[in-house]
Amino acid sequence: MSSKSSVSWAAAPDPCMVSDTERNRELEKEENQMTESTKSTKSIEERMAEDSFTLGGHTFHSRFILGSGKYSLTLIDAAVRYAEAELVTVAVRRANTKEKENILDYVPKNVTLLPNTSGARTAEEAVRIAHLAKALGCGDFVKIEIMRDSKYLLPDNNETIRATEILAKEGFVVLPYMYPDLYAARALVDAGAATVMPLAAPIGSNKGLATKEFLQILIDEIDLPIIVDAGIGKPSEACAAMEMGAAAIMANTALATAGDVPLMASAFRDAIRAGRKAYLSGLGRVLTRGAAASDPLTGFLHD
Repeated sequence: MSSKSSVSWAAAPDPCMVSDTERNRELEKEENQMTESTKSTKSIEERMAEDSFTLGGHTFHSRFILGSGKYSLTLIDAAVRYAEAELVTVAVRRANTKEKENILDYVPKNVTLLPNTSGARTAEEAVRIAHLAKALGCGDFVKIEIMRDSKYLLPDNNETIRATEILAKEGFVVLPYMYPDLYAARALVDAGAATVMPLAAPIGSNKGLATKEFLQILIDEIDLPIIVDAGIGKPSEACAAMEMGAAAIMANTALATAGDVPLMASAFRDAIRAGRKAYLSGLGRVLTRGAAASDPLTGFLHD
Protein backbone atom coordinates (compact mmCIF):
# COMPACT_ATOMS: atom_id res chain seq x y z
CA MET A 1 0.00 0.00 0.00
CA SER A 2 1.50 3.11 -1.05
CA SER A 3 0.74 6.30 0.59
CA LYS A 4 1.06 9.64 -1.04
CA SER A 5 3.78 11.59 0.67
CA SER A 6 2.60 14.85 2.05
CA VAL A 7 4.68 17.99 2.04
CA SER A 8 3.97 20.69 4.48
CA TRP A 9 4.61 24.22 3.24
CA ALA A 10 5.46 26.85 5.76
CA ALA A 11 3.79 30.14 5.18
CA ALA A 12 6.17 32.70 3.72
CA PRO A 13 6.96 35.46 6.17
CA ASP A 14 5.23 38.70 5.51
CA PRO A 15 7.98 41.16 4.51
CA CYS A 16 6.00 43.86 6.22
CA MET A 17 6.08 41.97 9.51
CA VAL A 18 9.48 42.67 11.04
CA SER A 19 10.14 41.85 14.65
CA ASP A 20 11.26 44.51 17.06
CA THR A 21 14.58 42.71 17.48
CA GLU A 22 15.27 42.74 13.74
CA ARG A 23 14.23 46.37 13.49
CA ASN A 24 16.58 47.31 16.32
CA ARG A 25 19.40 45.41 14.65
CA GLU A 26 18.85 47.31 11.40
CA LEU A 27 18.73 50.64 13.19
CA GLU A 28 21.91 49.81 15.10
CA LYS A 29 23.61 48.79 11.86
CA GLU A 30 22.64 52.05 10.15
CA GLU A 31 23.79 54.05 13.16
CA ASN A 32 27.15 52.28 13.16
CA GLN A 33 27.54 52.94 9.45
CA MET A 34 26.80 56.62 9.94
CA THR A 35 29.24 56.79 12.84
CA GLU A 36 31.99 55.16 10.78
CA SER A 37 31.25 57.49 7.89
CA THR A 38 31.50 60.51 10.20
CA LYS A 39 34.77 59.22 11.65
CA SER A 40 36.15 58.72 8.14
CA THR A 41 35.11 62.23 7.06
CA LYS A 42 36.67 63.76 10.16
CA SER A 43 39.85 61.83 9.53
CA ILE A 44 40.07 63.13 5.97
CA GLU A 45 39.37 66.69 7.07
CA GLU A 46 42.03 66.48 9.75
CA ARG A 47 44.54 65.00 7.34
CA MET A 48 43.93 67.68 4.74
CA ALA A 49 44.11 70.41 7.38
CA GLU A 50 47.60 69.17 8.21
CA ASP A 51 48.66 68.94 4.56
CA SER A 52 51.12 71.70 3.71
CA PHE A 53 54.30 72.54 1.83
CA THR A 54 57.28 74.67 2.82
CA LEU A 55 59.21 77.34 0.95
CA GLY A 56 62.20 78.96 2.58
CA GLY A 57 61.04 78.08 6.08
CA HIS A 58 57.52 79.39 5.45
CA THR A 59 54.67 76.88 5.61
CA PHE A 60 51.64 77.18 3.33
CA HIS A 61 48.39 75.21 3.52
CA SER A 62 46.77 76.65 0.41
CA ARG A 63 48.15 75.24 -2.81
CA PHE A 64 46.75 78.01 -4.99
CA ILE A 65 49.07 80.92 -5.71
CA LEU A 66 47.83 84.05 -7.42
CA GLY A 67 49.85 85.63 -10.17
CA SER A 68 49.11 89.32 -10.59
CA GLY A 69 50.12 89.93 -14.20
CA LYS A 70 46.62 91.08 -15.11
CA TYR A 71 46.34 93.56 -12.29
CA SER A 72 42.97 93.85 -10.60
CA LEU A 73 42.09 94.58 -7.01
CA THR A 74 38.89 92.57 -7.50
CA LEU A 75 41.03 89.65 -8.63
CA ILE A 76 43.23 89.84 -5.54
CA ASP A 77 40.22 89.97 -3.24
CA ALA A 78 38.59 86.98 -4.96
CA ALA A 79 41.78 84.93 -4.88
CA VAL A 80 42.36 85.54 -1.18
CA ARG A 81 38.72 85.20 -0.13
CA TYR A 82 37.46 82.40 -2.40
CA ALA A 83 40.59 80.58 -3.59
CA GLU A 84 42.12 81.05 -0.12
CA ALA A 85 45.48 82.10 -1.57
CA GLU A 86 48.21 82.58 1.02
CA LEU A 87 50.85 83.69 -1.50
CA VAL A 88 50.21 86.53 -3.95
CA THR A 89 52.54 87.60 -6.72
CA VAL A 90 53.26 91.31 -6.95
CA ALA A 91 54.70 93.01 -10.00
CA VAL A 92 57.23 95.39 -8.45
CA ARG A 93 56.33 98.13 -10.92
CA ARG A 94 52.87 98.20 -9.29
CA ALA A 95 54.17 98.19 -5.74
CA ASN A 96 54.89 101.88 -5.30
CA THR A 97 53.35 104.77 -3.43
CA LYS A 98 52.85 107.08 -6.43
CA GLU A 99 50.01 105.20 -8.07
CA LYS A 100 46.46 106.01 -7.07
CA GLU A 101 45.85 102.36 -6.19
CA ASN A 102 48.81 100.61 -4.60
CA ILE A 103 48.57 96.83 -4.73
CA LEU A 104 50.29 96.54 -1.33
CA ASP A 105 47.34 98.29 0.30
CA TYR A 106 44.95 95.56 -0.83
CA VAL A 107 46.89 92.44 0.11
CA PRO A 108 45.92 91.23 3.61
CA LYS A 109 48.68 91.20 6.21
CA ASN A 110 48.45 87.43 6.66
CA VAL A 111 49.22 86.86 2.96
CA THR A 112 52.85 86.44 1.89
CA LEU A 113 53.95 88.77 -0.90
CA LEU A 114 55.84 87.29 -3.83
CA PRO A 115 57.39 90.13 -5.85
CA ASN A 116 58.42 89.13 -9.34
CA THR A 117 61.09 90.49 -11.63
CA SER A 118 58.72 90.94 -14.56
CA GLY A 119 60.37 93.07 -17.23
CA ALA A 120 63.90 91.84 -16.54
CA ARG A 121 65.87 90.68 -19.58
CA THR A 122 69.09 89.71 -17.84
CA ALA A 123 70.17 88.27 -14.50
CA GLU A 124 71.56 91.64 -13.45
CA GLU A 125 68.24 93.38 -14.09
CA ALA A 126 66.41 90.69 -12.11
CA VAL A 127 68.77 91.13 -9.16
CA ARG A 128 68.24 94.89 -9.26
CA ILE A 129 64.44 94.46 -9.20
CA ALA A 130 64.69 92.00 -6.30
CA HIS A 131 66.67 94.52 -4.28
CA LEU A 132 64.08 97.19 -5.05
CA ALA A 133 61.26 94.90 -3.92
CA LYS A 134 63.00 94.24 -0.61
CA ALA A 135 63.52 97.97 -0.12
CA LEU A 136 59.77 98.50 -0.68
CA GLY A 137 59.02 96.11 2.17
CA CYS A 138 58.04 93.06 0.11
CA GLY A 139 60.13 90.69 2.19
CA ASP A 140 62.71 88.12 1.13
CA PHE A 141 60.60 86.14 -1.34
CA VAL A 142 61.22 86.75 -5.03
CA LYS A 143 59.95 85.14 -8.19
CA ILE A 144 62.52 85.26 -10.95
CA GLU A 145 61.07 86.06 -14.37
CA ILE A 146 63.61 86.75 -17.09
CA MET A 147 62.28 86.91 -20.65
CA ARG A 148 64.19 88.26 -23.60
CA ASP A 149 61.64 86.88 -26.05
CA SER A 150 58.83 89.40 -26.47
CA LYS A 151 56.68 87.26 -28.80
CA TYR A 152 56.24 84.00 -26.88
CA LEU A 153 57.42 85.28 -23.47
CA LEU A 154 59.44 82.14 -22.84
CA PRO A 155 61.74 82.31 -19.81
CA ASP A 156 65.49 82.39 -20.35
CA ASN A 157 66.68 79.42 -18.29
CA ASN A 158 70.38 80.34 -18.40
CA GLU A 159 69.88 83.88 -17.09
CA THR A 160 67.37 82.55 -14.55
CA ILE A 161 69.97 80.14 -13.15
CA ARG A 162 72.51 82.98 -12.80
CA ALA A 163 70.04 85.26 -11.02
CA THR A 164 68.93 82.44 -8.72
CA GLU A 165 72.50 81.75 -7.62
CA ILE A 166 73.20 85.42 -6.87
CA LEU A 167 69.99 86.05 -4.92
CA ALA A 168 70.04 82.74 -3.02
CA LYS A 169 73.52 83.59 -1.75
CA GLU A 170 72.13 86.93 -0.54
CA GLY A 171 69.45 85.16 1.51
CA PHE A 172 66.45 85.53 -0.77
CA VAL A 173 63.86 82.78 -1.04
CA VAL A 174 64.04 82.31 -4.80
CA LEU A 175 61.15 80.93 -6.86
CA PRO A 176 62.38 80.69 -10.48
CA TYR A 177 59.98 80.60 -13.42
CA MET A 178 61.46 78.33 -16.07
CA TYR A 179 60.91 76.32 -19.22
CA PRO A 180 60.52 72.65 -18.18
CA ASP A 181 63.95 71.19 -18.82
CA LEU A 182 65.47 68.60 -16.49
CA TYR A 183 69.06 69.86 -16.80
CA ALA A 184 68.04 73.45 -16.10
CA ALA A 185 65.90 72.34 -13.17
CA ARG A 186 68.83 70.47 -11.64
CA ALA A 187 71.00 73.55 -12.10
CA LEU A 188 68.39 75.66 -10.30
CA VAL A 189 68.43 73.22 -7.38
CA ASP A 190 72.23 73.51 -7.21
CA ALA A 191 71.93 77.32 -7.41
CA GLY A 192 69.80 77.40 -4.24
CA ALA A 193 66.23 77.68 -5.54
CA ALA A 194 63.45 77.07 -3.00
CA THR A 195 61.23 75.56 -5.69
CA VAL A 196 61.08 75.10 -9.44
CA MET A 197 58.24 76.74 -11.38
CA PRO A 198 57.92 75.29 -14.88
CA LEU A 199 55.39 76.63 -17.35
CA ALA A 200 52.47 74.49 -18.46
CA ALA A 201 51.91 76.55 -21.63
CA PRO A 202 52.89 80.01 -22.88
CA ILE A 203 52.10 82.67 -20.30
CA GLY A 204 48.61 84.13 -20.55
CA SER A 205 47.50 81.56 -23.14
CA ASN A 206 45.11 79.45 -21.02
CA LYS A 207 46.15 76.47 -23.18
CA GLY A 208 46.53 74.08 -20.27
CA LEU A 209 49.05 71.29 -19.75
CA ALA A 210 50.89 71.57 -23.07
CA THR A 211 54.15 70.46 -21.42
CA LYS A 212 52.55 67.69 -19.36
CA GLU A 213 55.15 64.97 -20.07
CA PHE A 214 58.04 67.27 -19.17
CA LEU A 215 56.28 68.48 -16.03
CA GLN A 216 55.94 64.87 -14.89
CA ILE A 217 59.67 64.31 -15.39
CA LEU A 218 60.46 67.28 -13.13
CA ILE A 219 57.94 66.14 -10.51
CA ASP A 220 59.52 62.68 -10.52
CA GLU A 221 63.17 63.74 -10.58
CA ILE A 222 63.51 67.06 -8.72
CA ASP A 223 63.66 66.95 -4.93
CA LEU A 224 61.98 70.32 -4.48
CA PRO A 225 58.32 71.41 -4.64
CA ILE A 226 57.23 71.79 -8.26
CA ILE A 227 54.82 74.69 -8.72
CA VAL A 228 53.13 74.66 -12.11
CA ASP A 229 53.12 78.20 -13.42
CA ALA A 230 51.64 79.83 -16.54
CA GLY A 231 49.16 78.47 -19.05
CA ILE A 232 46.69 76.75 -16.73
CA GLY A 233 43.30 77.86 -18.06
CA LYS A 234 40.73 75.65 -16.33
CA PRO A 235 40.16 74.21 -12.86
CA SER A 236 40.19 70.72 -14.41
CA GLU A 237 43.74 71.34 -15.67
CA ALA A 238 44.82 72.48 -12.23
CA CYS A 239 43.29 69.32 -10.81
CA ALA A 240 45.17 67.17 -13.34
CA ALA A 241 48.48 68.85 -12.47
CA MET A 242 47.89 68.22 -8.77
CA GLU A 243 47.05 64.57 -9.50
CA MET A 244 50.47 64.31 -11.17
CA GLY A 245 52.12 65.37 -7.91
CA ALA A 246 52.62 69.12 -8.33
CA ALA A 247 53.03 70.97 -5.03
CA ALA A 248 50.93 73.97 -6.05
CA ILE A 249 49.39 75.87 -8.95
CA MET A 250 49.96 79.48 -9.90
CA ALA A 251 47.25 81.05 -12.04
CA ASN A 252 46.24 84.52 -13.09
CA THR A 253 44.75 84.81 -16.55
CA ALA A 254 42.28 81.97 -15.99
CA LEU A 255 40.73 83.94 -13.14
CA ALA A 256 41.17 87.43 -14.56
CA THR A 257 39.41 86.59 -17.84
CA ALA A 258 36.57 84.55 -16.29
CA GLY A 259 33.01 85.82 -16.47
CA ASP A 260 32.59 85.48 -12.70
CA VAL A 261 35.96 85.94 -11.00
CA PRO A 262 34.92 84.97 -7.44
CA LEU A 263 33.14 81.84 -8.67
CA MET A 264 36.14 80.83 -10.77
CA ALA A 265 38.45 81.40 -7.79
CA SER A 266 36.28 79.06 -5.75
CA ALA A 267 36.33 76.49 -8.56
CA PHE A 268 40.14 76.55 -8.64
CA ARG A 269 40.28 76.06 -4.88
CA ASP A 270 38.03 73.01 -5.06
CA ALA A 271 39.80 71.54 -8.10
CA ILE A 272 43.24 71.88 -6.53
CA ARG A 273 42.00 70.24 -3.33
CA ALA A 274 40.45 67.39 -5.32
CA GLY A 275 43.64 66.81 -7.29
CA ARG A 276 45.74 66.83 -4.14
CA LYS A 277 43.43 64.32 -2.44
CA ALA A 278 43.58 62.07 -5.50
CA TYR A 279 47.38 62.19 -5.52
CA LEU A 280 47.62 61.40 -1.82
CA SER A 281 45.14 58.55 -2.12
CA GLY A 282 47.17 56.82 -4.82
CA LEU A 283 45.51 56.68 -8.21
CA GLY A 284 44.11 53.35 -9.40
CA ARG A 285 46.10 51.31 -11.90
CA VAL A 286 45.54 51.73 -15.63
CA LEU A 287 45.45 48.70 -17.95
CA THR A 288 47.51 49.11 -21.10
CA ARG A 289 45.35 46.54 -22.89
CA GLY A 290 42.36 44.30 -22.30
CA ALA A 291 39.79 44.69 -19.55
CA ALA A 292 39.10 43.51 -16.03
CA ALA A 293 35.52 42.90 -14.87
CA SER A 294 34.63 44.74 -11.70
CA ASP A 295 31.44 42.77 -10.91
CA PRO A 296 30.79 39.18 -9.77
CA LEU A 297 29.55 37.96 -13.17
CA THR A 298 33.00 36.81 -14.28
CA GLY A 299 32.65 33.33 -12.77
CA PHE A 300 29.81 32.24 -15.03
CA LEU A 301 30.37 34.23 -18.19
CA HIS A 302 31.98 32.18 -20.95
CA ASP A 303 33.47 33.08 -24.27
